[in-house]
Amino acid sequence: MGNYQGYQKYKDSGVVWLGDIPEHWEQKRFKFSVNLINNKIEAENSNLSYMGLEHIESWTGKKIEDKNASSEGIGSHFLPNDVLFGKLRPYLAKVYLSDIEGLASTEALVLRCKNNIFPKFLKYYILSRDFINIVDSSTFGAKMPRASWDFIGNLFFIFPPLNEQQKIAQFLDYKTKQIDELIKKKETLIEKLDEKRTAIISHAVTKGLDSSVTMKDSGIEWLGDIPKHWKVIRLKHLANKITDGEHISPKNIDIGIPLLSAKDIRERYIRFDDASYVTEEDAQVFWKRCKPEKGDILIVSRGATVGRIGFVEINTKFCLMGSVILIKLNDIVYPDFIYFATNQNYVQKSIIQVSDASAQQAIYLIDVKETKFFIPPYNEQKQISKHLDQKTTQIDQQKAKIKEAIELLKEYRTSLITNAVTGKIDVSQIAIPSPQKPQPQKG
Repeated sequence: MGNYQGYQKYKDSGVVWLGDIPEHWEQKRFKFSVNLINNKIEAENSNLSYMGLEHIESWTGKKIEDKNASSEGIGSHFLPNDVLFGKLRPYLAKVYLSDIEGLASTEALVLRCKNNIFPKFLKYYILSRDFINIVDSSTFGAKMPRASWDFIGNLFFIFPPLNEQQKIAQFLDYKTKQIDELIKKKETLIEKLDEKRTAIISHAVTKGLDSSVTMKDSGIEWLGDIPKHWKVIRLKHLANKITDGEHISPKNIDIGIPLLSAKDIRERYIRFDDASYVTEEDAQVFWKRCKPEKGDILIVSRGATVGRIGFVEINTKFCLMGSVILIKLNDIVYPDFIYFATNQNYVQKSIIQVSDASAQQAIYLIDVKETKFFIPPYNEQKQISKHLDQKTTQIDQQKAKIKEAIELLKEYRTSLITNAVTGKIDVSQIAIPSPQKPQPQKG
C-alpha cells in the first residue's frame, strides 16, 4: 500500500477473511483478549456522563462535542480506556475509546482489554474494514439488525506484541490526524462555495445583473435598494394554484404511480428511487387536489428538511403527500426565477413558522401565499435565471470534485487502518515526528 512495506515473514492464519498474517503475531479469539462489560446502571440515579451512539462520529471514533443528550432508563457503565462499539447495523462503524467514566447506550457493547492488548490498538482494529464487514454479515433482526457478542467473541483477533501495538496506534494517530485535517480543509472549502453560491443568487434575484439601472428603496431595511422597474408581488398573484399533497395515507402497492413525500424532495431535483406507489385509481383522486407537472415548484412543509425547494423538470406522473406544498406558477413569471428566489433567506424566514402544537418548524399555505417577491419583467427573469444556472452549475461541479476527493481521503484512511492493524504493512519502524512545542513569546 503506497510506499509502505510488508513484514518479512508471514504465516497462514487459517481464517479466510484474515488471510496471511505476520509470523510473530498472535491469533486468539476475541473473548480471550477482550472482556465484555455488562454493568448496567439506572441513568436517572447517576450523575455520570451519557454517551449515545449519536455522539460518535462514524469511521473516526471521535466524540461529537456539541451533542449533550440526557439519558433515561438503563445505561452501560464504562471506564477510561474501555472501547464502545455500536452493535446496531447502521452504527457498526461507530467506535469510541473512552477517556472518562460514564454511561453508554445499551446499543453499544462495552469492551475492556486484557493485559496483552493496548486499548487504542483495539479501537483501530474494530474500525478496520475487514472487521466491520465480517460483523455486518452476522447481524440479525428484520427492523434493527444487531451484532451479537457471541459472534464477535468467537472471531479470531490477531495482534503483535504490546510494544508493537503501541507503535502501530501511534502511527495511525499521526496519519489519521493528517488525513482528517485535509478533509476538514476541503469541507471548509465546500462551506465557502456554498456561501458564494448563496451570495450570487441573492444578489441576482434582488439587485439584478445590470448595476447601472436606477434603484429604489425596497422598504426592507436589511435588503436596501432594488431596481426601480421591479415590482413587489405576493406569491398568490404569481400562481394559478398553491396547495399541498394528500393528507390521508393511501394503500401502497409494489408497482404503480409514484407517491412522493418530504424525503424525496432534494435541492432543486426530486428523486423516485425510494418512492411509494399507489394505484392509478387512487392517483386520479389525488390529482383533483394536487397534480404536479413540469415547471411546478415544490416546498417541503414538515420534518427535518422543512423549507427545502424542489423543481419539477420532468413530465413523469406522480402524486404528493401532505408534507409537500405545490406551487403552479402563472405565465407572468419564469419558473426558474421563482425557484432561485424562493431559496433566499428572507423568503425562508417569512414562510417557516413554529407550530404551537408541536414546537416544530412548519410551513403553512397562508404564509406561502402572502410571501412577497421582487419581480423584474419576464425577459429579465429569464436572463437572470440562465445566468444563475450557469454560475451555480460551475459551483456545483467544483463541490462535486471536492466531495469526491474527500471520499477518496476517507477510503485511504480506512484502508490505512485496515492494512496496519492486520499486518498487511509494517509501520512499527516508521519514525513519527514529535509534536512541536509552542515557542515562548519574545518580549
